[in-house]
Amino acid sequence: MKNSIKIFEVGPRDGLQNELIILDPKIKIEFIERLSRTGLKNIEVGALVSPKWVPQMQGSDGIFKKVAGQNKISKSLSTKKAASKKKPELNKGDINYSLLIPNLKGLDLAVQCGAKEVAIFTAASEKFCKKNINCTIAESFERFAPVMKQAKQHKIKVRGYLSTVFECPFEGPVSAEKVAKLTEDLFKIGCYEVSLGDTIGVGTPNNVEALFKALKKRKLPIDKIAMHFHNTRGTALANVLKSLDLGFRIFDSSVGGLGGCPYAPGALGNLATEDLIYFVERLGFQTGVDLKKMIQVHHWIQSVIGRPLSSHLGRSGLA
Repeated sequence: MKNSIKIFEVGPRDGLQNELIILDPKIKIEFIERLSRTGLKNIEVGALVSPKWVPQMQGSDGIFKKVAGQNKISKSLSTKKAASKKKPELNKGDINYSLLIPNLKGLDLAVQCGAKEVAIFTAASEKFCKKNINCTIAESFERFAPVMKQAKQHKIKVRGYLSTVFECPFEGPVSAEKVAKLTEDLFKIGCYEVSLGDTIGVGTPNNVEALFKALKKRKLPIDKIAMHFHNTRGTALANVLKSLDLGFRIFDSSVGGLGGCPYAPGALGNLATEDLIYFVERLGFQTGVDLKKMIQVHHWIQSVIGRPLSSHLGRSGLA
């Protein structure tokens, strides 16, 4: 639908991976279940990466099993009282829970978890790719080959992430043509959807338009491309508006604006989900997400993290 927006919530993964505090798995499960009650249909639960490099993601497989392994959860808070059979329940069968994986080992773990969707990731700049996953861009695609083959065998959908689509913290500006070519390559190997990330939050609407033109030149499906904006310099919503004008309808975001990248100096929080919802719905688009509940999740996770989050709507609320 032209007026429907797909929101891909990355708070539990991209949002938490850069936090100094490492949350207890029970708290992470509570976080994901609170998000599940808002009406979100796509939630990235965690990453099956080495805890040596990203300790915040340790135990993501167990968390996924606990969250996605239950068909229903209570709509009220997770207390003994909420567990009563008299309490209304939320069917989670229509919520897509996914995991980020770095390689074939990660996919094996995802299969064991019962995941129906995973995400692979590379970058549009060589230096960032080396810093992030310790290989060249070409080598990252070589790693993807067995992953895609096995994912197909297990009927697991694969989403592709492409980082540093506007600028790299180590190399500087990245050409739109290079990003379009790598996006095409991700579709060619079998990704059903590709997310294009402004990893350090430097993009402006003119960058979005240049990227759109490069994508269209290669006749790539705009309806299968997600825009992933960070709000480092306050331009995320301006970029969303430009993206909407150009026909993009899928956006990654993180409740409260949680997030950043441990391998990208200066990468601050993601676009806040509640700010995104407010903005697009005021423009006449539909998200299917309860904004009030989203703000409540903001306040809850903010108290858990122990620091103010950057979301405008999370701080101001709804008059």
